[in-house]
Amino acid sequence: MVNDSAVPPSPSAPPPSSVPPLDDPGPPGSLWTRMKADPQYAPEHLALEAVRRLGPEARHWAEQSRLDQPGVTPEDLAQQAMRRFTHYARLSGAVSGATGLPGAVVDVGVLAWTQSRMVLHIAAAYGIDPADPERATDLLVLQKVHKFAQTARLALGVAAGRERASRLFADTTSRPISGVMVKLSVKLAQMAGVRAAKRMAAKVIPGAAVILGSWVNSAATKDLATRTRSLYATA
Repeated sequence: MVNDSAVPPSPSAPPPSSVPPLDDPGPPGSLWTRMKADPQYAPEHLALEAVRRLGPEARHWAEQSRLDQPGVTPEDLAQQAMRRFTHYARLSGAVSGATGLPGAVVDVGVLAWTQSRMVLHIAAAYGIDPADPERATDLLVLQKVHKFAQTARLALGVAAGRERASRLFADTTSRPISGVMVKLSVKLAQMAGVRAAKRMAAKVIPGAAVILGSWVNSAATKDLATRTRSLYATA
């Protein structure tokens, strides 16, 4: 999956940024639209968009961090990314936990996006190009959507083809919105490493939604960070 060496600087890229702002917590509206139209391939659509949109951000964060912290090690940067994005994941669980069951789909989508952001930042910390299309394959394997890289690449190819087709042909299929949202929530929960039953329970148990939402998100994100560091530290 990993075949990159050091990340070359990109003079045409936007100014570097450090930590993503909390006012930009989740998937853009255009991605939500694609995922709702094609919920079966929601994780693949999210992975493709994350690499396109968040990969350059992660690359510049790593470059700027090395300039701001002379002598910082890849392990130090990976730790920084893990702590910050685990905090964001915990916060998103606490905030959306108060919105009840309708917030479940939004929460797992925001969580999967935050986790993808973390993976790309950890990749950049270890000198792996986070904007390389192969990172989408890494995301799907690390997040256990697919067991093998080859099947992940195949699914990404299908999702990319469906994305292109959707620009040419309007979707005239009438599907009940409730069924779409259920499928979407299950696929995104799978990507985020959260069992659907736990996620729903965290939304409906009176008085416990905020605590459970925060704990579930944090635990899943820490597990993903451990797998990600193991992969990229030895690349």
